[in-house]
Amino acid sequence: MKVGVVGGGINGLCVAWQLGLAGHEVTLFERDSLLSHTSSASSKLLHGGLRYLEQFEFRLVREALRERKWWLDHAPQFAREIRLVLPIYADGGRAAWKVSLGLSLYQMLARSGKLGRVIRWRRDELLSSFPFLRADGLVGGFEYSDGQMDEAGLGLWVARLARKSGCKIREGTKVFRLGRCGRVMLANGEEVGFDWVVNVAGPWAEVLARRSGMALRHSLDLVRGSHLILDRPCETTGWLLESPVDRRLFFVLPWKGRTLLGTTEVRQNLDEPIRCSEEERTYLIEAYNHYFSPDIGAGDVVDEFSGLRPLIRSSDSPTRASREYVIERHGNVLTVLGGKWTTARALGEKVAKRVTNGIH
Repeated sequence: MKVGVVGGGINGLCVAWQLGLAGHEVTLFERDSLLSHTSSASSKLLHGGLRYLEQFEFRLVREALRERKWWLDHAPQFAREIRLVLPIYADGGRAAWKVSLGLSLYQMLARSGKLGRVIRWRRDELLSSFPFLRADGLVGGFEYSDGQMDEAGLGLWVARLARKSGCKIREGTKVFRLGRCGRVMLANGEEVGFDWVVNVAGPWAEVLARRSGMALRHSLDLVRGSHLILDRPCETTGWLLESPVDRRLFFVLPWKGRTLLGTTEVRQNLDEPIRCSEEERTYLIEAYNHYFSPDIGAGDVVDEFSGLRPLIRSSDSPTRASREYVIERHGNVLTVLGGKWTTARALGEKVAKRVTNGIH
């Protein structure tokens, strides 16, 4: 069958790749260049989402952990295991027993995809190994494994696999409207017919569907996530820390000889610029300084980037919003809402199966 895919982020590329592997004739439309928006502005992690367990998203975590293993096994040139330390403080919002239980469940859900073992650190051990860590109130901590990626390299690797499967990729091609019968109307006036169309345009997927007269059952919660790159080296070990302001978890990670610090969660609209605000910059710097010495300032920030995450609207707080994805059908059009970097391949498989089997 002929299938059109709208969106050249990692989810769109994985959908196109899996459709091609299933034997379909695929054309992917991307309004700008591949991987130029949300997919290029992640925390560079391939992870199951340890904190998603707090929202009881067990299915998603299990799938993400399985997919983490797939990426690490099949693309070792772009993905590797990373050790993360999670210190516990007396004034923190997560008790040691709760973190221990969460990590045990995380390992159990990983099954055969488990990486390195979980280690429990005593207070004195942490301070001896990491003398720059804040000592006041420190109780102990844990160390566990997740995955880290070169997202640009990994994304382009997927694009090559999509092309190898037969997918035709049209960059710089904006889709204006979709027809339920499988018509794709481009902004330049061109119309292309397909047996199926998959709308996987990330933050823009809902707008495209509604402009096309499709009544969606779900809506998107657009949340900006900003990161800072610090001009200081980070050990090979990364950190998962709790913000002293709102108890959100954030990362401090080694990244190309420097330190990656993030992320934030700020709601915004599509027509607003997707960039780090002064408030976000201050939030991240102060969160870092709460745990480490010497302090950093704005002068230590050598780069910053932001991405707009298309979350399913499910909570008053973006921190508690679900990271799940859904697939809605309107005629011969499938619209994907939500989706994570780690689970992009699994999403692609599901979409390909629905198209192949004509599932309603």
